[in-house]
Amino acid sequence: MNEDQFLGTLDKYLKKLPKEERQDILHDFKEHFEIGKMEGKSEKEISESLGSPNKIAKEMIASYHLEKVETNASAGDVLRAVWAVIGLSFFNLVIVLGPFIAIAGLVLGGWAVGISFTISPLLVLINLFIYPDTFLWFDFFISFVLSGVGLFITIGMYFATRLLIRGFTKYLQVNVKFVKGGLKNA
Repeated sequence: MNEDQFLGTLDKYLKKLPKEERQDILHDFKEHFEIGKMEGKSEKEISESLGSPNKIAKEMIASYHLEKVETNASAGDVLRAVWAVIGLSFFNLVIVLGPFIAIAGLVLGGWAVGISFTISPLLVLINLFIYPDTFLWFDFFISFVLSGVGLFITIGMYFATRLLIRGFTKYLQVNVKFVKGGLKNA
């Protein structure tokens, strides 16, 4: 594969990245070809030493999404980073997706409990208007206790979610480094 074919193929696989990021990556690989030519290598030798453009693109896309999660940890960014890392190899489907689903389930469950407990006095008041004969003061006071517990759970879930996003991002980074190291040694 010559330089133009390599860069064209790489550009095609990098379409998911923003234009500026894609141009930076392509510029770096053009420099690889220029340095290789100065060392007396042919374009074919250089492209073979760089590896598959498809694998390079998958690694670059995964790295881009991981960097984006580090700066702005929104749910969409985390999900895109997970899918990008899963795309690196079939092995990652089990190693990344399983823990992600488990952690996401725990986080969503914790938030649901916290919010449900927090709004429990409102639910007791709604119940009062729907079924006025079944109102008990005990229910009303217990709902305030649950609301207080719910506030603590919600605050705890906020910090736990931030911590889990940071931890899972590190896990994805280690996984990407492992896969990249495996690809270089293969």
